[in-house]
Amino acid sequence: MKTIISGLVQNVRFYRSLKFRIFLIVLITGIIPVIVMRNIMVRGYENRAMNQKTSEVTNQSAIVAAHLARTDYFSDTSDIVINDELIQMSNLYDGRILVINDDFLIIKDTYGKSQGKYIVSSEVISCMNGSRNMSSVDEENRYLEITVPIVDENSGEVYGALVASASTDSIHDNVEVLDRRGRFIQVIISVLVVLIAYALSSTLLRPFDKVIKAVDSVKEGFDPGTDSIEVPDYTETRDIMDAFHHLMSRMAEVDASRGEFVANVSHELKTPLASMKVLSDSLIQGGDSVDAETYREFMQDIAAEVDRENKIINNLLSLVKLDGEKDSEIELEPHDLSAMLQQLIKTLTPLADQKGVELLYEEKLPVEAEIDETKLSLAIMNLMENAIKYNKENGWVKVTLDADMQFAIITVSDSGMGIPEESINKIYDRFYRVDKSHSREIGGTGLGLAITRNAILLHRGAIKASSIVGEGTTFIVKIPLRKDI
Repeated sequence: MKTIISGLVQNVRFYRSLKFRIFLIVLITGIIPVIVMRNIMVRGYENRAMNQKTSEVTNQSAIVAAHLARTDYFSDTSDIVINDELIQMSNLYDGRILVINDDFLIIKDTYGKSQGKYIVSSEVISCMNGSRNMSSVDEENRYLEITVPIVDENSGEVYGALVASASTDSIHDNVEVLDRRGRFIQVIISVLVVLIAYALSSTLLRPFDKVIKAVDSVKEGFDPGTDSIEVPDYTETRDIMDAFHHLMSRMAEVDASRGEFVANVSHELKTPLASMKVLSDSLIQGGDSVDAETYREFMQDIAAEVDRENKIINNLLSLVKLDGEKDSEIELEPHDLSAMLQQLIKTLTPLADQKGVELLYEEKLPVEAEIDETKLSLAIMNLMENAIKYNKENGWVKVTLDADMQFAIITVSDSGMGIPEESINKIYDRFYRVDKSHSREIGGTGLGLAITRNAILLHRGAIKASSIVGEGTTFIVKIPLRKDI
């Protein structure tokens, strides 16, 4: 049973493969024109032969009818010359000749079967009524029938009709021979097309097999960073491999980033612990000789390190939570962004006053948007807090609210120390600091902007930073006004 299922799976994979589709396309485009051409040639020959036969029999019948009109054959059917002419024509076309008078009586039948009988047919009636030559083909019995009027040369009156039937066996025989030869040629060409289609499908897809082998080699442990894999056969395969190498480079960067992240987490968590260990050991070793003021100072330092450790852990938990959430897991509800920003400014005013930084707010438009207020507040607060902490003495931080037809636009700009151009693309990396010593001095963890960016991306928004060293930094945040945008 497993073998049968495995075979079915392989068949399904083959029929859905590009190789099979290329094979099928080449096969169809190769065979269909051959079939069409064979039919065109056979039917074309048949039509031309039938038209030629019809024209020939019609002309000969018209000549005989003219001879009949110049004789008194309707009164005396024993005219040897006319009878010989009728018999010769009958033998020539392997058919039958009927001479009919105006009473629809058959006065001559070269077969001698219907002579003296009456005939009523649409062709004969039409001829008697003055119609020109009539023709019809009986495909089943394979004969051609021509009906021509017998007209008095003087009065132009129709007083009889000549019906000539001619065998079309020779035409049909030739058609069958031509059709058999065409089918034989079609079979040969079809076999060649199958071989060509198989060869083309295999050849054209060979570079893609190389791509698959290259990917498999990476799965088996090959490191594309040490030796690039090239499949230069087609532009498409070259582009695929370029994208593959770019992906592998990006994965290598991610791996390096993960390693750096683990190292940074370890370092950040160990640093406060090491400080607390040193402080506590100092207290223990000092014993009773440690005065109350020193004891209080050491305990305050230990408490500060505990707070720092707690802040790092909380930020890590927030970041992990944001990484694990999806769009469907955030609670989007209509909120007044102006009220939210003003509340954030009120919350951060004591910190700004402590740092000697002026907080400014400008509302260009009142904006209401569907947001997760908790997550977006955290993101904007991180931007504002950084702008305050990394600012100059007597500097300023300005928050601006605006909107267009689709997005709410929040701008946080400051007069701070700025960010070097080479660091702009790295500031959202976890634990990345532009100035490590100053960041630790003011209590930064290097996680704030990573949390901010993740929260904004959860809203399907975007964040962009621009900065000039020594002059300040501007962050522009765009958030969709509605979740269906």
